[in-house]
Amino acid sequence: MNEQGVAGFVLAGGESSRMGRDKALVPFAGQPLVARSLAMLREAGFDASIAGARTSLESYAPVIHDPAADAGSGPLAGICAALDSTTARLCVFLSVDLPLLPASLLVYLVRRAETAGAPVTLASVNGFAQTFPAVLDRSVLPLLRAGLDAGRTGCLAAFRAAAASLNRPLSVIPAEFLVQSGQVAHPAALPAFAWFLNVNAPADLRRAEMLLARYGLCRGADCVSWN
Repeated sequence: MNEQGVAGFVLAGGESSRMGRDKALVPFAGQPLVARSLAMLREAGFDASIAGARTSLESYAPVIHDPAADAGSGPLAGICAALDSTTARLCVFLSVDLPLLPASLLVYLVRRAETAGAPVTLASVNGFAQTFPAVLDRSVLPLLRAGLDAGRTGCLAAFRAAAASLNRPLSVIPAEFLVQSGQVAHPAALPAFAWFLNVNAPADLRRAEMLLARYGLCRGADCVSWN
């Protein structure tokens, strides 16, 4: 990919302690969560890789592993490894546990990042910035790396600190506004608040399946994927 391109990464390195098994491989809407996330990136038109995988996921997409020195450092380690692996100017990061996002949101965030030149572009819902999906300019890598090396592993705080260090704005776009203005649409007409449901535990998985059922995409245990 050339340096002006866009690279997509699924962060799949969590311990999955609340799920009780690797959540990347948990089936949802007819496919593992990792496959669903990769499909979302590809539908948006981006190359898709996996960052920070804890299990063997190479059959789904290329995997960028965390350096041994970063073991246990969380998703920020995967982000740094992914940024270091590519020459793409913009990188889209999607956590593996967000199966209800529409691909059109990713497309919009990238276009906004390209237009505004912001180092970090995020969405918000109900007034709260969401850590993922995140569009990062590769210029933030040294700043994120410095924070990680100093033991600061929180992603949202790291994004804010990187933008401030560059004296450039952190761009946060309200998802509700995008829906109301017709710039982003969910293929299942899910309301914006539901897009950011994290599937971290069995109860979250059931809630997500109930949302799909409510909007006519599931019948019993049989869910239909829109990707």
